[in-house]
Amino acid sequence: MNILSFVFYTFLVTGTPGPTNLDILNTIKSQGRRAGIQYTYGASLAFFTLLVLSALINSLFAQYIPPVLTIMKVIGSLYMLYLVYLLFKSHGSDEPTNKGSFKSGYLLQFLNPKVITFTLTVLPSFVLGTYHTFSTISLFIIVITLIGVFSFGLWVVFGALLQRFLQRHEMVVTIVMAIFLVYAAVVVWL
Repeated sequence: MNILSFVFYTFLVTGTPGPTNLDILNTIKSQGRRAGIQYTYGASLAFFTLLVLSALINSLFAQYIPPVLTIMKVIGSLYMLYLVYLLFKSHGSDEPTNKGSFKSGYLLQFLNPKVITFTLTVLPSFVLGTYHTFSTISLFIIVITLIGVFSFGLWVVFGALLQRFLQRHEMVVTIVMAIFLVYAAVVVWL
């Protein structure tokens, strides 16, 4: 296994715009840094949970994963388009699109196709073919989780630093986030 490729891929996927990162940004924009941090805690724990479940699923049901991924892609794409709708519905409103809570951050990850696809594929792509012991696979799950937490944290920091800008240019920010979400909903199928 090429460790450099693994680390680069993990940073790339967790750091680029997707539903989680855009939700973190939107939560900070509408509810502030504290709500964004609470949401990020939940998203991070869900990310870890999905990695653990992925390791179990990959080892037990490898032949059944492709049909499940297709179903999750449909649900996830619809979820991302729903997020676009919520972005525009909430534009100019004081009502937040999510509660910015630990619970919402945690639960929404189970509908996020980017996270689900990543967690189901990163271990078999980089780890499971080479490493087989529980301790080594656990170590990789921890490393992937830490990289994800770091990436989510960057979105929190930059969101907090840019909060006034995001609020001042809300329509432009909403359009850019909507474009990224529509793009993500399409890219899931490519």
